[in-house]
Amino acid sequence: MTYDYDLLVIGAGSGGLAASKRAASYGAKVAIAENDLVGGTCVIRGCIPKKLMVYASKFSHLFEDAVGYGWSKGENRLNWQHLITAVDKEVHRLNQLHIGLLEKAGVELIQSRATILDPHTVEVGGRKVTADKILIAVGGEAVKPNLPGMEYALTSREMFLLKEQPKHIVVVGSGYIAVEFSGIMHGLGSQVTLMLRGETMLRGFDDDIRSSIQDGMSKSGIKIIGNTLIKNLERVAEGLKLTFSEQGKETNSTITADAVLVAIGRAPNLGKLGLENTGVEIVSCGDDTLPALHGYTVNCAIGVDDESRTSVPNIFAVGDCTNRINLTPVAIGEGRAFADTEFGNNPRKFSHENVASAIFSQPEAATVGMSEAEARQKLGDAVQIYRSRFRPLFHSLTDGSDKVMMKLVVDKNTDRVLGAHMVGEYAAEIIQGVAIAVNMGATKKDFDATVGIHPSAAEEFVTMR
Repeated sequence: MTYDYDLLVIGAGSGGLAASKRAASYGAKVAIAENDLVGGTCVIRGCIPKKLMVYASKFSHLFEDAVGYGWSKGENRLNWQHLITAVDKEVHRLNQLHIGLLEKAGVELIQSRATILDPHTVEVGGRKVTADKILIAVGGEAVKPNLPGMEYALTSREMFLLKEQPKHIVVVGSGYIAVEFSGIMHGLGSQVTLMLRGETMLRGFDDDIRSSIQDGMSKSGIKIIGNTLIKNLERVAEGLKLTFSEQGKETNSTITADAVLVAIGRAPNLGKLGLENTGVEIVSCGDDTLPALHGYTVNCAIGVDDESRTSVPNIFAVGDCTNRINLTPVAIGEGRAFADTEFGNNPRKFSHENVASAIFSQPEAATVGMSEAEARQKLGDAVQIYRSRFRPLFHSLTDGSDKVMMKLVVDKNTDRVLGAHMVGEYAAEIIQGVAIAVNMGATKKDFDATVGIHPSAAEEFVTMR
């Protein structure tokens, strides 16, 4: 049978862009459908604009620290409108850049919503097109709890488009998005209250990372309230009033702020995709406490095998919509592995082992490999921990109380380094290099035999005893 395209990709985010360009490089006829800006969550409302705001938020700390080095403290004032406009301008520049890269690669861009009609037919841009293979790369979307007044709450999508800076913002959530935006808004000068459902933040990360970040945020002036359960949100004369209960208290509490950011999680963006027309298997995301999204009655992801193939042989899926590891480089890696396998005569599988990640919190953190808890669950007493906490040299002349935490998780039987974790300035940059060693199977002796760069924080990874 003859098809209009060898490959039709739905979603022009990181995974879809990588797969479409790689497949086209092998001579495949490829089209990609997108009803939003090209670039996906990372470029439009995630990694890139968020990191730009992280940079902006750090200047307030630098102005304070500079006094310890002899600089006079001047009047510092943020022009919120300038920042938001500059970030939005960069997002649109990247959108145009990715459109140009698709054109250069020979990929047809269809700027419209796509709905799958059957395993080989898609309705897009007012027409029906056919494809030998379909790749779903629609990513995820922020969710809100199904509670009264949530229409007044912001999600991460709207944070980059606020016309005015809130004087006081309440952030609801304990994951990396909530933690990162709390640090951003605090650094930009807003009063920040972070509300956690449990006692601590960042479930799933190493406990030393969790406690170090939470302690650092508290000392910086961010108010953290743990063990809370949100009840409702309402607009009042003073702003937005959030009602919540606290564990151990019989009566509800309230807090009023200019803005409320709900960052309780994300779910695969599967609404209006037409999966019910295909027989593609849907699996649980693993957290049924979150609300439905886009018409789906439960949180769900597209089930795939280790080659990103769904239960329908010619339909594939990569990235956040599969809810494996929801990181931009992972989506890119999955997309390229798919294209190499299906169109490049180079069968391969993307490895989800030892994927490094970072939290651009303040203090910053990064990690690769096993946490201490994961290692002990697997190896028991055969785990050896090396840990160091210290005040960085930079703060020798400032009033800053920031501390660096570094940690290695080692298998005593083999001496292999199973995990590396860090909280502190430039943690992401440092762990990226350490991740190479961990993935190569480096031992603690290999770390010990490496000469450190002095004076640097990074040298602690090769001097810990």
